[in-house]
Amino acid sequence: MSRAPCLCGLTMATVTTSSKRPYHVVVFGASGFTGQFVVEEVAKTVGEGPDSNLKWAIAGRSRGKLEKVLNRVANTLDRPELKCAVEVIVADVGQPESLAIMCKQAVIVLNCVGPYRFYGEPVVKACIENGAHCIDICGEPQFLEGVELVLDRKARESGVYVIGSCGFDSIPADMGILYTRQQFKGTLTAVESFLTVSTGPEGGCGHDATWQSAIFGFADAAKLCFLRKQFNHKSLPVVGAKLKRRGSLFYCKGIGQYAVPFMGSDPSVVRRTQRHLYEEHQQPPVQYCAYAGVGGLCSVLKLLFSGLFFWLLVKCSLGRRLLITFPEFFSWGMFTKAGPTQKQMEGTSFCMTLYGEGYTKGHDPSQGKPNMRITTEIRGPEPGYVATPIIMVQAAMTFLNEPHSLPERGGVFTPGAAFARTSLIQRLHRHGLNFTIRDQQGAS
Repeated sequence: MSRAPCLCGLTMATVTTSSKRPYHVVVFGASGFTGQFVVEEVAKTVGEGPDSNLKWAIAGRSRGKLEKVLNRVANTLDRPELKCAVEVIVADVGQPESLAIMCKQAVIVLNCVGPYRFYGEPVVKACIENGAHCIDICGEPQFLEGVELVLDRKARESGVYVIGSCGFDSIPADMGILYTRQQFKGTLTAVESFLTVSTGPEGGCGHDATWQSAIFGFADAAKLCFLRKQFNHKSLPVVGAKLKRRGSLFYCKGIGQYAVPFMGSDPSVVRRTQRHLYEEHQQPPVQYCAYAGVGGLCSVLKLLFSGLFFWLLVKCSLGRRLLITFPEFFSWGMFTKAGPTQKQMEGTSFCMTLYGEGYTKGHDPSQGKPNMRITTEIRGPEPGYVATPIIMVQAAMTFLNEPHSLPERGGVFTPGAAFARTSLIQRLHRHGLNFTIRDQQGAS
């Protein structure tokens, strides 16, 4: 299904504050595990806002918890003025009127409340109805695609921009492909990404909220297939040689590890971006497959064992209850209710390697195999709670400072569709997420 035509004229995103809309940014879910780090990141970057003065507030269900977050951030950054300078807004997903009050005060709502399949849609609706743009860090394809299906037209008519997956899921992959295409000396036709995560002596883990999103995502996989049929999309054309999917488990020499298909939102988000660029800007779509490194044989055995239990338990309500109650046991310590410690986060980093192929300038992609290859590396700090807040906040700063470079109309967008013409990658580079070309050469 193509995007519905807008009923209004061309409009640029509204990014200015006023007496009635006093805040450039409101962080919603600020007392959550990820939200607290987003608050800290916003506090670090207020000088990057419009006119070097970001006006911001935090929001959530509990005033007491929100004030504790402000106190912690103020102490961490040695900025005691934050305790009284940042406004606290009480808002609850279960109370629509409180969401409306919050949204009326914000240019952008940074929505950190998940799982989004349960709590995301009321926030998006409130943003659209009250003129606030919405940026989230969702990695749940069912929610992301469902919002596009149901709310894209309303967002367009309201001139509101709803941009999902503005965290580690899925800006590195989505913007990484756009970066690779810009650097490619010809026509880029296919990309494979391989994610590896390195931890220090303290190890590493994810928070229970991410684990829960995965549980419900796998349980509702059939609903996602049904949802996608409702778009009634035509298949995107395959440009150049068809990219073959790899197996469920294989050894990748490039990263020196065994790898499996990546189960996050990256493939869904990239596919939607490529469709947008093809339908709106007539750019040839890039084929994409995503994989994640899992380590050596010992790690593979752990993955197979935990994966078997996961698939068996996720199919029934009792099994899901067990998975949710005992995340550390069933994930072999990969996810915990407490989340990673500060030392674990400091010792963790990620590398996403993109292997692209295509055809040199003047070479017809319909004739023969690809004759040019390119390798892109994206490196950054701990992905879930260090890189994600940086990415989310820089997406907001890009939006506020570069409204002329956004799509001409509002709507529901992927990061690549929204930020393709902006300086987001350069902004991320200045904050420790580096996009570099490692190699580009003709195929042997």
